Amino acid sequence: RLMPELPKFDDEDLKSYGDEEEELALSPPAALMSVLATQELLLENILECIPVGEFAVIQPLSDEFCLVLGYLLTWKLTLAVFKAASSQLRVLYSQYLRRTKSLNKLLYHLFRLMPENPVFSGPTSEVPNKDTKTFFTEELRLDVK
Repeated sequence: RLMPELPKFDDEDLKSYGDEEEELALSPPAALMSVLATQELLLENILECIPVGEFAVIQPLSDEFCLVLGYLLTWKLTLAVFKAASSQLRVLYSQYLRRTKSLNKLLYHLFRLMPENPVFSGPTSEVPNKDTKTFFTEELRLDVK
């Protein structure tokens, strides 16, 4: 609930960013980026021996699973900030992510974490003769209970 409110504070400071000649960048909330940077290092250590194109098998409820889940949830929060930001702020935030290569790292991690066969094994109420459900066709619920 808090993430969509944060860009409002950066909007107030936007007027001071127009005078410089260099390419401008503005960090999304610093605490979030600090957590993200730490998680990127941990994930790189976990996935370093797996090339892009192959996939990592992460056991549910293991330490690695918790780290990966935390990393992905941090990105979810980051995207919530982007969604609430004005177009000018989005440009500045994206420049920051480009400089820190965070988006590149996210894509590398996702392509190593994506399962080879993304079949959805969750509860289904459909007839078994229907098309196979995948993680790309079904909405996932990430509610914490």
